[in-house]
Amino acid sequence: MSQHKFKTTNIRGKQYVEVNERIKFFRQEDQYKNWTISTDCSLSDDGTEVLCKTIVADTEQRVIATGTAHEEKSSSNINKTSFVENCETSAIGRALAVMGIGIDASIASANEVKEAIAKQDKPEDVEQDYQKAVTYLKNAKDRKDAWGKIEKQSKTKFSKAQYSKLVEYSEA
Repeated sequence: MSQHKFKTTNIRGKQYVEVNERIKFFRQEDQYKNWTISTDCSLSDDGTEVLCKTIVADTEQRVIATGTAHEEKSSSNINKTSFVENCETSAIGRALAVMGIGIDASIASANEVKEAIAKQDKPEDVEQDYQKAVTYLKNAKDRKDAWGKIEKQSKTKFSKAQYSKLVEYSEA
């Protein structure tokens, strides 16, 4: 393999290769000339989830590598309109990574890592946590004790406005 230098994206201190970089490399290298990348995506019955499988095959159509990915339509703002495309891109990136393309630091692509981080930091989850905290405070016999537990567990998750409202409930 050539000594190609892949463009990377720094995410939380680690370097990740983007899928487009893996695809460009695959398409430009003579050793992969006339090889194929094919994808097969299946939507769930209710159309809210997709599973994609990518196959990379050589000129004789022997399977060299596969990659799979799963996405949920509701998992991010981008996925609301493009969850099938995101899933297909991830599956392609993983198949190329299995071939050894762009994996100096990680098999995961920058796109996959960004999506995973976004899923962890979903605002809806914070809003649900906030609503649980409000309900817990309102129903607590000892609000001071309840407030202490909430503050200890999740003070930094909430916006200033949410935090101020929780302080109000705890003092009421």
